[in-house]
Amino acid sequence: MKIEAKIQIEYKNSKDADISFQSLEIENKGYIESYKRENIVNFKVNSDSLSTFLATVDDLIFSEILVEKILESASSR
Repeated sequence: MKIEAKIQIEYKNSKDADISFQSLEIENKGYIESYKRENIVNFKVNSDSLSTFLATVDDLIFSEILVEKILESASSR
């Protein structure tokens, strides 16, 4: 079974998108295809296994939430 998802995350500005993209690219290299356009980061996840797919997406979402919290904390200073 082939499973594929496209996830798009929109940030307030291009700078925040750059920070997120660069932070997540290191973690996702080899597992998730990604690219950034303006203030939007796009991810493409492919897997042949549902459990692997779910684990990969879960890791991506958890990592993005962490980046988002760091960006919010940095902007409030």
